[in-house]
Amino acid sequence: MVADPRPTPAGILEAGLEQLGMSCAPERRQQMLAYLGELEKWNGAYNLTAIRDPRAMVVRHLLDSLVVLPFVSGRVLDVGAGAGLPGLVLAIAEPELQVTVLDSNGKKARFMRHVVRVLGLANVEVAEARVEAFQPGQGYDRIVSRAFASLADFVHLTRHLLAPGGQWVAMKGKLDKDEIASIRDRAEIRETRRLQVPGLDEERHVVIAAPL
Repeated sequence: MVADPRPTPAGILEAGLEQLGMSCAPERRQQMLAYLGELEKWNGAYNLTAIRDPRAMVVRHLLDSLVVLPFVSGRVLDVGAGAGLPGLVLAIAEPELQVTVLDSNGKKARFMRHVVRVLGLANVEVAEARVEAFQPGQGYDRIVSRAFASLADFVHLTRHLLAPGGQWVAMKGKLDKDEIASIRDRAEIRETRRLQVPGLDEERHVVIAAPL
């Protein structure tokens, strides 16, 4: 049998972290790969992701989530978390974060609860609710979304969930000037930045905004 010459998922993750300039303890890297293992196992029944190749999962799920880590801190809410992206990955990478992953889909919430239990993620809370009906005890320092909704809907639906001084962190592909303009009367754009995901030849941006 001829050995597969392609890099392993672990190798891709290690190289990607180095390219991002992130130091990540070996046990944290193992937890990320374990998360992908659970995602693979549950995917057949729950249809959590269209990506099947573990190598592509490292790039499109792990590294694509980790690029936003420098923009989050404190109490973090991941809205429309789906299978836990980026929230679970951020929580694994930075244990000091307090992350709530929110999704109204029961199967996806069940999967995230399973991952939290299996990986022992003490800094994660899973919330199964529609965002407009979600009423936590206190607000969040950062609210992040990855393909959740338009910027206008994101800002409108989550405004009640921001703590004083909090910010929205929207992960986007290509930047749409009209989409950004649509929130200028309700939010201040603090920063837009192009991101480079190691191994991914596609546009990625982050939009940072705060209430007016």
